[in-house]
Formats: sequence, structure tokens, C-alpha cells
Amino acid sequence: MQIARPDTQDYEHLLRSGTPLIDVRAPVEFIQGAMPAALNLPLMTDDERVAVGTCYKQRGQQAAVELGHSLVQGEIRAARLQKWLEACRQNPQGYLCCARGGMRSHLVQQWLREAGVDYPLVEGGYKALRHYAMDVIETRSQWPMILVSGNTGGGKTILIRSLPTGVDLEGLAHHRGSSFGRTIVEQPSQTNFENNLAVTLLQKGDNAEVTWVVEDEGRMIGSRHIPECFREQMLRSPIVVIEDPFEQRLERLKFEYFEQMSEAFLLVHDEETAWQNYGEYLHHGLFAIRRRLGLERFAQFSKYLDNALELQRKTGSVEGHLAWLAPLLEEYYDPMYRYQLSKKAGNIVFRGDYSQVESWLRQRT
Repeated sequence: MQIARPDTQDYEHLLRSGTPLIDVRAPVEFIQGAMPAALNLPLMTDDERVAVGTCYKQRGQQAAVELGHSLVQGEIRAARLQKWLEACRQNPQGYLCCARGGMRSHLVQQWLREAGVDYPLVEGGYKALRHYAMDVIETRSQWPMILVSGNTGGGKTILIRSLPTGVDLEGLAHHRGSSFGRTIVEQPSQTNFENNLAVTLLQKGDNAEVTWVVEDEGRMIGSRHIPECFREQMLRSPIVVIEDPFEQRLERLKFEYFEQMSEAFLLVHDEETAWQNYGEYLHHGLFAIRRRLGLERFAQFSKYLDNALELQRKTGSVEGHLAWLAPLLEEYYDPMYRYQLSKKAGNIVFRGDYSQVESWLRQRT
């Protein structure tokens, strides 16, 4: 006889293991914030939820419950139940989850039992998971940390992703942190950025002997801000600096910003739309720093960019982009990084090329 799994408050296990969560909240709630392993199969649509909530305020709980049952019945209930049953079959170790582990997840749990499936729920629901996630960030932000700095194209992100305790904040935020930083994937909500960070910290470290390796970021990554407690620890942390040759940095940037990004746009759009969106992405990056470049230099770089895009589309070559990328690094990004780094000179503990910095970090983390 199969023993039914109990409901759970083991939030650490759920988040660390990436246990599937069948989240029965309304879509609008899910979009605002959810855990990385959650699947949204709502009990009620957004409109149904609003109607029930209004009824609750005006007529009380019992009337709201009755309205909810009247909205989700017959074919509608049957269709939603089939989706929950299929999700249960596909995720036999998962859990049901609603906002607070209350009426919605209990009701879905009851309907599943009536259909022959005993499926557990998360006690306290998403609110409890969210509270635990923020506690994880608060606690583990105090663990030792080393920042990786250096000029654009130094391979900072590549290095951080290669290390067992590397925390790729830009990857979690779906943004590279510069004016050219956006990707074809939309940035997560601030809440989801924090949830993803908490799960990463749980998965990559067991105790305070861990040393996090993090890129030397500003307060914002695109439109997402680093949690203040994490940011404060970054400001106190030692810094290592990658100092790779200029030509090597150019090669990395050519691959990342031109080859990879153009391929990414072509994978998700038809050819005409892909090239249009790719060109707009690069032009938007230049436009964002036009005042710092000066309008004359901005116009010149924009012309070089148009020529490079035409060459790339016709021949596949990205070499034309060097006409504006190389001076952009020399005149804008490199001086900016040198200035920012000069203000943190007292925190720098090591300098070297990519391989030397990687070796230094692996010996200490």
C-alpha cells in the first residue's frame, strides 16, 4: 500500500532541490512572484479571483466560497482538474502551493483525492516560501565574498560561471549590466530575481565556510536592484582584477555581442524581424550613452554601426563592428572602469590575466 506523502514546511529542501510546485494562484499573482520550479495551474482566473475577492469584502467568507464554487464547476472544473492530474503524474514528488497554504490549495487537494490522487501541499504556501527565501539572502549575504572586476570583455562572467561558488547575478537578472546588457529574454520581476538568488545561494553553499565569487556590479543590473544586504557585503569585500590584453577582450566581445546575439535573435524571429531587432538592440545601447560620447562621436559610431550591420548581414562577418567597438572601449568603457576601480583601490588583493585570476580564486574558494 502506498503511503501518502505528508504536507510540508521543509522550505529549505523544496528550494534547494528544485522540487516541482503546482502553484494554483491566479496568473497575476504568479507573474508578480513565484519560485523557480513552480508551474502555474490556477484554481481561478484573474477575473474570477477579483470577483471572489470583491464578494468576500462585501458579503463575507461564506458568500465568497459559494461564488468561487459556482464559477469553477462543471466543464470548467473538469478541465482544470485534468491539468492538475496530468501535472501530478509528471511531477510525482511535487507539492501543491497557493498564497498561504489555505483554502485554494486545500480545495485542489480535496478534488485530487476525490479523483484518486493523494498529493501534498506546502504549508504556509508561497508567502512562507518567499519569507524563507528572503531570510536565506539576509543570512548568506554575510558569508565571505570576493568580487571579480576588470574592463569590459575580460571574461568576468565566464569565470564566475565556472566556479562552484560563483554567483552569476547578471545571469539571474537576464542582463549583462551595461548599456548593451539586455538579452532577448525579458528581465524577471524584482521578486523573482530575489527568489532566484536565494535558490542559487542554497544550492551552491552549505555553510559559512563558503566564499561567494561575484562580479563587481553597481547597485542596479538593468532595471533590477541587488538586495541591499547583499550589496553591502559586496562593498566590504576584497576584489580581484582581470587584466587581459585589449585584443583578447575584443575577441570575447565580438563573440558575445555580435555572433551570439545575432544568432539568438535569428532563433526566435523570422530573418527580417531578427535583423531589425538585433540592429535596434545595438543602436539602443549606443543611444543610451550618447551624451557621454558627445553627439558628434555618437553620430559617427552610429554610422559605423549601420555599415557593420550591413556587412554582417551580407557576409556573416562581424569584423566591421570593430570600427566603433574598439574606440568605444578606449574612449568610454575603459576610462569609466579605471575611475570606478580607483575608488576601490584599497580593496584590491590580486591582479592578473584571466588564467592567473582563475588559479588564484580556485586556490582560495
